[in-house]
Amino acid sequence: MTMPAEPKPLLKPVPVTTSGGISVIAPAASAKLERAEQGVKRLRALGFLPSLGHHAFQKGPLYFAGTRAQRLEDLHHAFADPNTSLVACLRGGYGSNYLLDGLDLDLIRRHPKPFFAYSDLTGIQLHLLDELGLPAFHGPMVAADFANENGVHLPSFQSALGGLPYSVGPAEGLRIMKPGKTQNTVRGVLYGGCLSILASLLGTPYEPQTEGKLLFLEDTGVKPYQIDRLVWQLRQAGKLKDLRGIVFGEMLDCAAPGASPKLLEEVVLHVFEDFAGPIAIGLRSGHVSHSNVTLTFGVEAELSFADQPELRLLEPAVKR
Repeated sequence: MTMPAEPKPLLKPVPVTTSGGISVIAPAASAKLERAEQGVKRLRALGFLPSLGHHAFQKGPLYFAGTRAQRLEDLHHAFADPNTSLVACLRGGYGSNYLLDGLDLDLIRRHPKPFFAYSDLTGIQLHLLDELGLPAFHGPMVAADFANENGVHLPSFQSALGGLPYSVGPAEGLRIMKPGKTQNTVRGVLYGGCLSILASLLGTPYEPQTEGKLLFLEDTGVKPYQIDRLVWQLRQAGKLKDLRGIVFGEMLDCAAPGASPKLLEEVVLHVFEDFAGPIAIGLRSGHVSHSNVTLTFGVEAELSFADQPELRLLEPAVKR
């Protein structure tokens, strides 16, 4: 177990307008060509100027979108490119963990930009947040979400890029599971990502700094007993200390065949039965069925159950 480091001051990038350039890269697995093309087309329709990384459509070795060196080259070029305002990933999959020890942090520090991703890319996003203070834009990816007609929650996407305050609630799937024992509103630094990836980083130099945060957890295709095991692992590693509140995502396909549809929520309440703060679930960010919400990790946020559940992003993730 490593001791949590002092949080870095936020390294906020400049706001991104709808005419901004977007570098589209594949730091993990490769995407289907038709989905990538459809996602790029939708970005252009919104007014953005997307360009593909040199190795974005590389197939292999194995299940990777190119070699480690090729994927690092595209990522570093995207951050350094003066014509790029935003770095967006095609999809997750698996493989970005191999890039962690090769990231040029000085280069990224000199050229901070919004980096949009989720799933397997959680490790890179949180490493850049913890080491540099670069806010993580947990939101839609090009082939995974922009390729779908209703794949992106545009209000949160545009507000996050423009530095405007915004909130999400029942319309975005958020619902209460357990209110806090002492208060209906909690505030803290929003942090988190894909539960499986958070657990996989334990015991490495890239352990997530979840302690004391307003924690967001999401995943897909993970059975309830596996969620129990992953949360147990985080707790034993000391990563659930002093949490302000907990928000689960939609948890797409996180059910056990033949089991009660309520089993997932029963498991969540069981593993957090001693937690005094509020717990919510259902927020569509990350692996979702539709309308992927953008969340910005590293900024102050507020979770409220006064009337109906609401997660408010109180601080812009870009310069204002």
